[in-house]
Amino acid sequence: MSTLIAITYDDEKSGLAAFDALGDMQKQQILELEDAAFATKDENGKVKVTDTLEKQYTGMSTTWGFFWGFLIGLIFGGPLFWGLFSALFSRILAKRRDVGIDNDFMEEVADSLEPGGSAIFILAVKATKDKVVAELQKYGGHVASTSLSEEDEAALKGVLEHPEIKAGAEDHLDLEDASGDDS
Repeated sequence: MSTLIAITYDDEKSGLAAFDALGDMQKQQILELEDAAFATKDENGKVKVTDTLEKQYTGMSTTWGFFWGFLIGLIFGGPLFWGLFSALFSRILAKRRDVGIDNDFMEEVADSLEPGGSAIFILAVKATKDKVVAELQKYGGHVASTSLSEEDEAALKGVLEHPEIKAGAEDHLDLEDASGDDS
């Protein structure tokens, strides 16, 4: 069974660093993701969600659509036409299909962000908890929602939202006030 975790950040830099860390953890086989997404809310309040799985699914569907259309075209004539037609049709169908993390849920969390904030969404199949938490702890954040047990969610909140952790994350990412005021 997969575990869903949504973590929000006060700034885009922290969220992006944490999102990049997910990919690194997956390469190290510390974390096995079913899906992951990154959301930001710019200073004007515009929300942008980048969903990793849906792009992969759409590309794969387009490729298979072209292949089958081309094959049918070889049999019935007009392979290029049928290949392109099938690829386009497959792409449209794939765009309409919601796979992985629910898009409405991601939009809801992203809408709740403060301008300049970000969020990561993790749908994990397997994880080495202590190593994943230790890595995510570097970036701080606020647990927005999880499918974890209440006990595990409270522990994760305690680790990510602890004041010393937040200060350490700010130091780690050089998020100090860059106003240039040396008073």
